[in-house]
Amino acid sequence: MSKNQRLTTPLVRDHKGGELRPATWEEALDRAAAGFRSVVAAKGPGAFGMFSCSKTTNEMNFVAQKFTRVAIGTNNVDSCNRT
Repeated sequence: MSKNQRLTTPLVRDHKGGELRPATWEEALDRAAAGFRSVVAAKGPGAFGMFSCSKTTNEMNFVAQKFTRVAIGTNNVDSCNRT
């Protein structure tokens, strides 16, 4: 993908299988949060898992595990830091 093809705004679907359309960051983040909430409400926090890259910073891995444990309520976090 060339630099000119990079997305500069989030895209969302209005319904399953619908076309992607540009959205504000607020709308896109609200939809993501609603999706997380609906999974946790329907299946419990154990249905959620977070995988964080071992090549990222310690701070980013900390934020990923903190979000998963505090906001979602599960210990299902992995960052493949075992090597």
